[in-house]
Amino acid sequence: MQLSSIIIGVLGGQEIVLILIVILVLFGGKKIPELMRGLGRGVGEYNKAKNEVLDELNNAAKTTEEKQKTTDPKEEKPAG
Repeated sequence: MQLSSIIIGVLGGQEIVLILIVILVLFGGKKIPELMRGLGRGVGEYNKAKNEVLDELNNAAKTTEEKQKTTDPKEEKPAG
């Protein structure tokens, strides 16, 4: 289970509203867009890095699979 779904499951609507009000008071209305922009960039960089790692793993798996196919001793030979 993901952490975000656990936290949202524990917090009710009133608690979330209270947290948002506290954030608004602490950071002010002008700082929140900057904060969210930075958060969005961070999430974007995380997703980019995650996708790069997944692509590398998939490429490595394909390469390993191709090597196993070429060195497989059970290859069928044409009857002749």
